[in-house]
Amino acid sequence: MKKTIYTVILVLIAIGFYFYETQRNEAASQNILDQEDFQTSQQQDADGFKPLSRKDFLPSSINQVIHHNTYSLSYNETHEQAEWTAHILRESDIKTNNFKRPYFEVDNTVKTGAAHWRNYKKSGYDRGHLVPAGDRTSSKNAYNETFLTSNISPQKHEFNAGVWNRLEQKTRYYAKRYDEIYVITGPVFKGEMDEIGTENVTVPHSFYKIIYRQDESDNGKILAFLMPHKESDQAIYDYVTSVDEIEKETGIDFFSQLSDNIENRLEASNSSKGW
Repeated sequence: MKKTIYTVILVLIAIGFYFYETQRNEAASQNILDQEDFQTSQQQDADGFKPLSRKDFLPSSINQVIHHNTYSLSYNETHEQAEWTAHILRESDIKTNNFKRPYFEVDNTVKTGAAHWRNYKKSGYDRGHLVPAGDRTSSKNAYNETFLTSNISPQKHEFNAGVWNRLEQKTRYYAKRYDEIYVITGPVFKGEMDEIGTENVTVPHSFYKIIYRQDESDNGKILAFLMPHKESDQAIYDYVTSVDEIEKETGIDFFSQLSDNIENRLEASNSSKGW
């Protein structure tokens, strides 16, 4: 009888500790976002704009949204990976530091449990970053934060090291050219897809990246890419699409924070003109 009581007490303690840690993580996550938004609201760049904040254009989500120090994500438990990541990329984020690549770590802030990196071992797929490590070379801590398993997705090596890498490099070029951009990245789950590992991590059908920048019109400009998950020698601009098309493919609502007339116009654009 005593053994049963002790077992029940231990279970209750464990449950209580889980909820305590969950609430603490969520509070810390929200505080990171609020602090960033407050700091940017007090500043003004050389063009008279308020610096971008992640809070400005977070996409919709019915899943857990987590705010790390330098990026946010929405974790899709069904597919065991983020359905989107969002980060601000500034010229100051891109340095020539040659940091040693750390080991991947399980993201303990994911309530349902983030997939383990071992799912990728001998799977034939790379641990493909969504927020690239190359976007976070200003400090070792920022760099290491991209090696959480919530920030990776199964990618064919030829895709990851090829056309997708070229897109990531071009994105950094835009950050240097315009000083700061808002970047949203994610996988597309569509049709019959493979799964890897014991946790059945979905291998995405394709990947998207959406880039937003402020401009003198005060309406901003958007450039969106949608790439099939396969090797390609084509120019990245062959994959330019509209945000409307990505919304259709993913079911995610982007840039709802904009006024309807500006949102409709920007999201319908499928041109790289002006970039």
